Amino acid sequence: MDSKLLEMKKVNKRFPGVHALKDVNFELESGEVHALLGENGAGKSTLMKILGGIYSIDEGEIFINNNKIEINDVKIAQNLGVSVIHQEIVLVPYLSIAENIFLGREDVTKAGLIDEKSMYKKAQKFLEDFGLQLDARTPIKKLTVAQQQMIEIIKAVSFNSKIIIMDEPTSSLTEKEVDFLFNTIRKLKKQGVGIVYISHRMNELFEITDRITVMRDGTYIGTVTTKETTYDKLISMMVGRSLTNYYVRDYVENGKTVMEVKNLTKKGVLDNISFELKKGEILGFAGLVGAGRSELMKCIFGLDLFEKGDIYVNDVKANIKNPNDAIKNRIAYVTENRKEEGLFLIRSVEYNLTIKILQDFMKFFRVNHKYERKVTNEFINDLSIKTPSPDQIVKNLSGGNQQKVLISRWLATNPKVLILDEPTRGVDVGAKAEIYSIMNRLVKEGVSIIMISSELPEVINMSDRIAVMSNGRIQAILNKEEFNQETIMHYATGGDKLGAS
Repeated sequence: MDSKLLEMKKVNKRFPGVHALKDVNFELESGEVHALLGENGAGKSTLMKILGGIYSIDEGEIFINNNKIEINDVKIAQNLGVSVIHQEIVLVPYLSIAENIFLGREDVTKAGLIDEKSMYKKAQKFLEDFGLQLDARTPIKKLTVAQQQMIEIIKAVSFNSKIIIMDEPTSSLTEKEVDFLFNTIRKLKKQGVGIVYISHRMNELFEITDRITVMRDGTYIGTVTTKETTYDKLISMMVGRSLTNYYVRDYVENGKTVMEVKNLTKKGVLDNISFELKKGEILGFAGLVGAGRSELMKCIFGLDLFEKGDIYVNDVKANIKNPNDAIKNRIAYVTENRKEEGLFLIRSVEYNLTIKILQDFMKFFRVNHKYERKVTNEFINDLSIKTPSPDQIVKNLSGGNQQKVLISRWLATNPKVLILDEPTRGVDVGAKAEIYSIMNRLVKEGVSIIMISSELPEVINMSDRIAVMSNGRIQAILNKEEFNQETIMHYATGGDKLGAS
């Protein structure tokens, strides 16, 4: 670390009715990866939006290279060498790689025309420097999520950025792609670039960061050197207490089979899938990206059609052609993509929570709003949803509370089978523990849960059994005494039954 690149002192930011940041301090050295850690709603994104020029500062000071500066808009931030890589990629899908990199600052010829040849040449050089074997003329829509993320990084570097903010950069990446991203980060460090890294994935922080600053409820808690801290210390700083029972699970004796899937097949996607789900159990589904787990659940819930196979609910063959058929069979499905496929972000908590049971409040085409509000408040209290009121717009809630609203919507349908696809993705450790507690309570009440998760510790600690998928097939169904990461990865990568010749 050569010198202090950035210093933010006693930063304050207020929104109507909310003091979002209270005297927050943060600093970044040249060639450092400095993590910002905290629960959803802790103020991490707000602080970085001030640095990136999206929000203006109310009180406090910002220094870049020891010079006091004012950042009033995004353009000023970019000119000062600050770039933000958002969690949701903001590239233009129908434009080429080169056009996206130089969007709004295109090279021009002496005649004042866009110099495409010059732009493509420069873009191609960037791609080669980053080890990407891509043609700069390729439209963005043809790239994988990981490749698009690399283009975002290249775009930031093309501004000669010395400060790059990465907000949950690995949330949609495979393990191999994460390795590539980390190698890129290490190259940027050697060039003296300072990186602010926002992530809930603790293992990543210990692998790639130099220091970690923890925030809680809009305040600065402290900064620690990564190699000198521990997982438990960070959690205690984040939530203000130690989470001794992080994975909350009371194992009960599983009952009879409540759902059975037999020989379910969809050409090129699912190959002869069969499994049983017992009353009051959590059946985990593990596997690599593209294994077919989400595709299987969408077929079971009626979002996609399958070509062959049968689904039985309580020993009766279920004819599920659409989600309404699934709901009639007391099956609920919480999608992995809550923002695009699950929630109505610009509607209220109450609207989102009760939309699937609206008929319960209807009489002669009129809505009994008093009863609807009563049910909404019961779920808000029951699942500890942190919201000022049932009328709060969902997009203004933290990720963990958005997830609890979505889970509440499906619990309101009174399901017997609850499918949870990546239930804790993008939520902080405190909210994760609360979601685990909710799952534990549900299975004790007799609900059966199917949980898809890419986090092996989560699958291992919360499941009664684990089905491991690879290339559209179930490679193995493991009992609790067989659980370990090595065995799961063996099957997830297509391995045969252990001990087989």
